[in-house]
Amino acid sequence: MRLSRRTFTKEFKEAAVRRLELEAAIAEVARACEVNPNVLHRWKRELRDHGAKAFQGNGKGRAEQNRVAELERKVGRQALEIDFLERCLQHVEEQRKLQALNIRLSPTRASKKK
Repeated sequence: MRLSRRTFTKEFKEAAVRRLELEAAIAEVARACEVNPNVLHRWKRELRDHGAKAFQGNGKGRAEQNRVAELERKVGRQALEIDFLERCLQHVEEQRKLQALNIRLSPTRASKKK
């Protein structure tokens, strides 16, 4: 049997963190809110780091931000690969042109015999 994940409102989380800020013991607040103390620590950190923007949505925003960041990194890597391959192609073209030029300029056996 799989338990569903509990969700808490922004107000609930802020109230729990306020209780912590009023010098209540973490274990006491965790028992009263029926959450793990680690969850309270995370809520407190999120509120401190993000202020009014903390606890937006139901947690999917952060996953979407991670996905966007991952895709941006991938695009960056591909851009670097494209730049590298373009430089390689340019080098090969330069070598091909030099080789073609050297073949035309080098004396042939027929011209040496004359």
